[in-house]
Amino acid sequence: MALPARKRRDSIMKVIIVGGVAGGASAAARLRRLDEQAEIVLLERGPYISFANCGLPYYISGEIRDRAQLSVQTPESFAARFAVDVRILSEAVDVDRNSKTVTIVDHATGRRYQERYDKLLLSPGAEPVRPPLPGVDNARIFTLRTIPDAVAIRTFLETQHPTQALIVGAGYIGMEMAEALHTAGLHVTVVEMLPHAIGPLDYDMACQVHQYAREKGVQLKLNCGVASFEEKGSALFAHLTDGSLLPCDLVLLSTGVRPDTALAKKAGLETNEKGAILVNDELRTSAEDIYAVGDAIAIRDAVTDLPGYVPLAGPANKQGRLAADNLCGAHKRYRGTQGSAVLKLFDLTIATTGLNERAAGAAGLPFDAVHLYTPSHASYYPGSTGLSLKVLFHTETGRILGAQLVGFEGVDKRCDVLAAAIRHGLTAYDLAELELCYAPPYSSAKDPVNLAGFAIENLLDGKVKQAHWQTAFPLPENAQLLDVRTQEEYEEGHIPGALHIPLDALRSRLDELDRTRPLYVHCQSGLRSYVACGILSQHRFHCLNLSGGYRLYALLNGEQADDAPIHACGVKIPS
Repeated sequence: MALPARKRRDSIMKVIIVGGVAGGASAAARLRRLDEQAEIVLLERGPYISFANCGLPYYISGEIRDRAQLSVQTPESFAARFAVDVRILSEAVDVDRNSKTVTIVDHATGRRYQERYDKLLLSPGAEPVRPPLPGVDNARIFTLRTIPDAVAIRTFLETQHPTQALIVGAGYIGMEMAEALHTAGLHVTVVEMLPHAIGPLDYDMACQVHQYAREKGVQLKLNCGVASFEEKGSALFAHLTDGSLLPCDLVLLSTGVRPDTALAKKAGLETNEKGAILVNDELRTSAEDIYAVGDAIAIRDAVTDLPGYVPLAGPANKQGRLAADNLCGAHKRYRGTQGSAVLKLFDLTIATTGLNERAAGAAGLPFDAVHLYTPSHASYYPGSTGLSLKVLFHTETGRILGAQLVGFEGVDKRCDVLAAAIRHGLTAYDLAELELCYAPPYSSAKDPVNLAGFAIENLLDGKVKQAHWQTAFPLPENAQLLDVRTQEEYEEGHIPGALHIPLDALRSRLDELDRTRPLYVHCQSGLRSYVACGILSQHRFHCLNLSGGYRLYALLNGEQADDAPIHACGVKIPS
């Protein structure tokens, strides 16, 4: 929606913003709040300038019924509130850095024209990766990035009535769409080339997601991809890399995104090997007076300070705001992205922040992790559910490096606390001291975040030593494996060869153990075995607490493929 032309003065700054949605729209709104006189032109090649792309799966499932609810601001409402010259269906196709002009194509009329700028902000976003597979251009194969994409999928559901859905890629969008299509009544299969779903999760935490998704009726095929698509008569089939043939009458490609930076490259701006625009910590590109934000830019990791690429709406919004400040003469620094994200999968919540094991290892950091499985709130208050928590920490400083949480209640708030802790460089000792809200319906007097701090503190102070299932096996030849759970737990399932002594009987049965042999101790989740290790170490036993307990062992054991390499205990060898 174009505004009447303003009479320009030399003192009035003209800013052209390329791309709306998260970063561009946020920058435009902030810029107007800072400068009432600035001439702001917002170009968006699509029909929507600000929409809730994170809500698209819920529109497809029908949980969001009205398409209009996805539009945060219409072109008209945005123009009216912020006095911005909003031009939809208008694509910037060229930038002349010398004359400081942008060439624009109006797709509604076909008109091609130029606009001069004082400052230029690029927020072109990213585009879905569409693998160059045979048959991938079939009309039943979709991607999901925009409102028109969502409308196309929902229309297909309502008119073609598909029954078999294939989702290629088990990332955030892939798993959200697995729920959406399952809710819509389709049989859903998700194929993923990696050994686990949700890339930011470590394998041990992802196993819980796999188990739950399968319980809900979603078929997962891991370590598997699509080789090609083939139409046979009226049917569509996917040829998978494991040699199988899968019928599917709706396919969603959810194999990630790539930065949409054709305009930036054409303008001669510096990009990295992935095509993302390089910016400094003030979000300025390699060209004077040109800034860039959002899914198109390369970022610095907030924990490691290493370069990275994290296309998320939250960081894009914050970058837009900060860039607007700097356009107005501020010199604020963007201090990196840590990748905090949360996912709803039916009733399960999955959240991550900071580094996983792969990222910490790649950065060369000395790290370890603790696993906890605790009630989401006071166990004596009705309705408590299990909360699984994994926290990575720097073994020399105790600094919190990353966290992963899976559960049904209270996941997001604990992840937010840990995200704040990571952002501000807190240590395990700080977590132990945090004073968090407590009432029985919401938490326990010792919140799971506090418990994570206690567990790490004990490791750092040498009060206990731990081992991880993935690396502890096969056990040393002279090692003893001790199970300190109850008799009932032991009978329900145990590791062959484990000596069983319930915790409450341990002190009276120490003579059954050999002090000359190391003890690997486990319970269900790791708390009772920690107590057991405290008893044993004070009686001069050398013992290690097996992190995550039998629960984690059982999860890992249940996830192994028939042809996967395994240790003698049956735990999958981590790749």
